[in-house]
Amino acid sequence: MRPSDSKPDATTTERTSDVELVVTRVVNAPPSVVYKAWADPDLFRQWWAPASFGVTILSHDSDMRTGGSYRLVMDHASLDQPMTFYGTYVEVVPGARIVRTNDEDPHGPVTTVTFQACSGGTLIVVHELYPSKAALDEAIASGSTSGFAEQYEQLDRLLTRSAADGDAT
Repeated sequence: MRPSDSKPDATTTERTSDVELVVTRVVNAPPSVVYKAWADPDLFRQWWAPASFGVTILSHDSDMRTGGSYRLVMDHASLDQPMTFYGTYVEVVPGARIVRTNDEDPHGPVTTVTFQACSGGTLIVVHELYPSKAALDEAIASGSTSGFAEQYEQLDRLLTRSAADGDAT
C-alpha cells in the first residue's frame, strides 16, 4: 500500500504469504509522536491491548534500543496465571522502525513496525513474519491476530486526547 492510498481510520490486515501478515493504518500524528506511543511503556500500556479482549497489561518493561529487550505481562479473568511475552529488539531506528523478536514462543513471529510520514499523518506498517505456515495458521485460528483494528482505534484516541491536551505524547 502506498501512503497516498491510505486513509485515516482504516486498518488493513492482509496475509501476504504463507508466513507473513501485514497490517497498515494511517494515524493523525507525526512519526515521532506515534513512535513514542510504541516506545514509552506507560503510553504503550494505554492502547496496545484491545479492550474487547478483556486483557489487562500488568507491566511492560522495555529497553527499546538495538540489542535491548522487552517483557510484557498481561492477565485475563480466565487465566490461572498471567501471560508473559518477551523478546529482543533486533533493530531500532527512533521515529522510523522497530524490529523485535517474540522469544517466549519459538513459533512466534518476528515483528517489524515502520512509521512513515504521509499526508494523513503517519503510515504504520506492521510485518509479522512467522517461522512456518502452520504457526501463522495457528495464530489466526487462535484469534491473536484479530485485534489490530481495535488496537489502532485505541492508539488514535490516545493521540487525539494527547493533542487536545496540548501534550505531544
